[in-house]
Order: sequence, then structure tokens, then C-alpha cells
Amino acid sequence: MSEPQSSGALAVEMAGLDVIPEADAPTATRVENVGLDVIAESDRKGRPSDLFMPWFAANISVLGISWGSWVLGFGLSLIQAVVVSVVGVSLSFLVCGLIAIAGKRGSAPTLVLSRAAFGFNGNRVSAAISWILTVGWETFLAIMAVQATATVMGAMGFTNHVLAQVIALILVVVLAAGSGILGFEAIMKVQTWITWATALLTIVYLVLVAPTIDVAVLSARESAPAAAVLGACCMLLVGFGFGWINAAADYSRYLPRAASTRGVVGWTTLGAALPTVILVFFGILLVGSADESLSEAIGSDPIGALTTLLPTWFLVPFALVAILGLIGGIVMDIYSSGLSLLATGVPVSRPVATAIDGTIMTVGTIVVVFFADSFLTPFTAFLTTLGVVIAAWGGVMLADIALRRKDYDEPSLFTPSGRYGSVNWGAVASLLVGSLVGWGLVVNANASWLSWQGYLLGPLGGRDGDWAGANIGILLAMVVGFVGYWATSVGRVRAQEKLESRTYAQGAESDER
Repeated sequence: MSEPQSSGALAVEMAGLDVIPEADAPTATRVENVGLDVIAESDRKGRPSDLFMPWFAANISVLGISWGSWVLGFGLSLIQAVVVSVVGVSLSFLVCGLIAIAGKRGSAPTLVLSRAAFGFNGNRVSAAISWILTVGWETFLAIMAVQATATVMGAMGFTNHVLAQVIALILVVVLAAGSGILGFEAIMKVQTWITWATALLTIVYLVLVAPTIDVAVLSARESAPAAAVLGACCMLLVGFGFGWINAAADYSRYLPRAASTRGVVGWTTLGAALPTVILVFFGILLVGSADESLSEAIGSDPIGALTTLLPTWFLVPFALVAILGLIGGIVMDIYSSGLSLLATGVPVSRPVATAIDGTIMTVGTIVVVFFADSFLTPFTAFLTTLGVVIAAWGGVMLADIALRRKDYDEPSLFTPSGRYGSVNWGAVASLLVGSLVGWGLVVNANASWLSWQGYLLGPLGGRDGDWAGANIGILLAMVVGFVGYWATSVGRVRAQEKLESRTYAQGAESDER
């Protein structure tokens, strides 16, 4: 994305209107203090195509190859696996693209724009949910990056595994948290470097392991029932695009209001889905051609297991691929998680909020890497549980965006007395009902602390039935959120749309008069 210019940046503070002096505007090496701010009209630059690079970089991790293994874990045939991967990944990021429209209309972070749907104070609930989910994802990626780097160092003959983990942890935290604290300008530069380096090395990796692909073995795979196909699709929805929707407008807010809406949707979707589909597809070919040992190894160490197919001379470049690709995702998550924390009402600056999140990420990574016996199963259950909630939240946001035709009234986003009100109980109820319906239709058999879920699966065979693993609650949570909001809030939105939308600068001028 084109870098914002530094002239006349507007800061939107919780207690009033301030103008950031030009000297304080962010650069790639200066800490960005823009938090829950509306970006000034003069600072909104670029084209929708500029969204391609950051989304592409954040999703070009070799971890995508491991997802191919997990898709096949549902017992799908080659054709089923390929089709469900393309459809699931593309649909998941299409939702991100649609929510990115809000950033163009309001030029504020996603978790500020959602105040239009939930109300100023009602939105604190969705902000807290978003914060937990985003911190969870950045911690997951950090753990994978540390594990991958330590595994490769061990394969190269580095015998002190604990020291290798410590070195990897320091590297990940410095690169990811440092870029997240510096802010948008630094993220754009880091993402550019990551994109080109990771894309090149990933191509080399694919070329090196391509000879292991066995078309005959792949073609012999039998088809799975519809429930298994749907289960794989829902897994991909939560694992990819749904994990980003709470931050989907954080980058499009820097574009001009006149930017093409179709372009915003298209470039966001393409940038994120293209590398993901390619990597998952290759993972299907790779793991489907091997014996069960590779699939089992990926379940324990998603990145390190892939090194067993590589010649020794490529281990160092592979380490770069793994850690850079994962850090690409961490950088975007840690920036957006700081914005989510601010949206809950915590009275700190954006760099401090990001530093808090980075600290939680670091502590979580240390606990899991150095002290935990198992991680992937309980954490996947954690993501599925919150994935239902964020799907319901996404349904509410999609309905709100579909109902609106005008830009947001920016001054009203920062006060409970504005046109968006304090709490929209229709949105809150839609989120709650969608979550309850969703949890009733998902199961996490390997996580005993979530045994209460699946309470609505009785008509479908119960928690042990064929449809239990389909996790259709994720899809239905989004549908309930969408329909519920539309039914309860269409009149509210129509009334708001009759009023003239104001930029924050226009609101400041009105206050001065």
C-alpha cells in the first residue's frame, strides 16, 4: 500500500479532537502513535491494488502446506480436497474483503467502525472478543516460528535444543513485536521484504520436494461423505479468513474514499487467497503421496516435519522461509490486536497497547515451548470456540455494511451520545444467539474442558454422529448474526442514513463554531 503522507494528520482521541503535528507523523523508523484515529483526508493515498502486498505477505507462510495435511485428515479424495480448499479459502477471505469496505467508508480501525453496528459501549464486548482471538493467533504463529527454527537448527547439528529455542524466541519477538510497535509505515516496509524473500524461497522448496509427489497414490484415494467435506471447509474458514475479519478494515482505511469498492474487495481477497490456495494445494499433493508418518509428524510439529523432505544444504533457506512467513502474519496480528485492545476502552497509547500484546504473546510462547507437553489440540479447540463467536460477529458486520450506502459519520464513532448510540441491543443479541447456536453445533472431542459443546447435535446423531465433526455451527453462527442484525436493526440504520455523514474534520469545525 502506498505510504501515507505526513501532512496534517488527524488524531481522534477518546476525549476530543486533536491534530498531530507534521513532525510527529509516522515514518518507517519512528513509532506510530496513531491508534483509534480517523485518518485525515490528506493522508489517504494509494490504490486498492496496494492492498495485495500486505495480505499476500501475511499468508505466504509454508504453514499453508501443513494445512493440506489437515484437509486430507478428513478422509477426502484428491478432487474433494482440492475443491474444498479452493472454495473454503476463497470464501473465508472474501468475507475479509467485504468487511474491508468499512475501512474505505470510515477511515478508522475495524474495531472502531463496528461501533456503528454495536453502539459505542456495546462494541466493547466485540472488541474484547477480537482482542482475545488476535492475541491467540499471534501467539500460535510465534510458537510455530520458534519450533520451526529450533527444529531446523537441530537438523543442522545444533545439539543444545533449549538454547536454539531461546535464540529463535528472541529473534521472533524482536522482529514481530518491534515492527508492530513502530506501526503502519514499518509494517508496509517489512511486509515488502518478507513477500519477495519468502516467495522466492518457497518456490525453491516446492521445486525440491516436487519429485516426491505420486499421482497414482493420490488418485487412489476414496471419496468421503458430505459431512467430512463440510468439516474440512469449516476448518479452513476458521483457520484462514475468519481469523482475519476482525482486522480486515485496518489497512483499507488508508485508501481514498473514492477508491473502487470492488477493487478493495477483490485485491484483499486475491492477495490473501492466492498464496494460501497454492500452498494448501501443494500440501495436499505432498502429504497425500507420502505414508502416514509424515501426516502424523505434521500434527506434532507442522513446520519442522516438512524439513524431512529437504536436502541438508537447503535447511538454512528453509528456516528463513518458515520464520519470515510466520512473522508476516504475526506483524499484522500484533498491530491489529493493539487496536482491538484500545477499542475495549483501555486508556493507553497504541504503542503501549501493542507492547502489552507482545508481552502476552512472549509469555504464552515461553509457557508452551518450554513447559507444555501438548499445544495443538487444546489451542485448535480454543480457536474453534472463539471462531464461532467471531463468525457471528462477522455476520453482524456484513449485514451492517450491506445495509449502509453512505460513509460513516466519523464524530459519532467516538461518543455514546452520537447517532450510533451507546448500545445496540439488536446487534448484541444477534452476537449472543449466533454464538449459542454455533457452540451447540460444534464439538472438540480432544478437549475435555469443552465437552459441554454440541448440545444441539441430537437430531443429527449426537456428539458421536457422522455430522459431529462437520462443525456446521461456524457457518450457522454467521448466518444467525447476519439475519438477526438485519431483522432487528434495519430501521435503525435507515434512520441513520437519512442524516448527512460528516468527516471528523467537519465535526471539529462544528464544535469550534
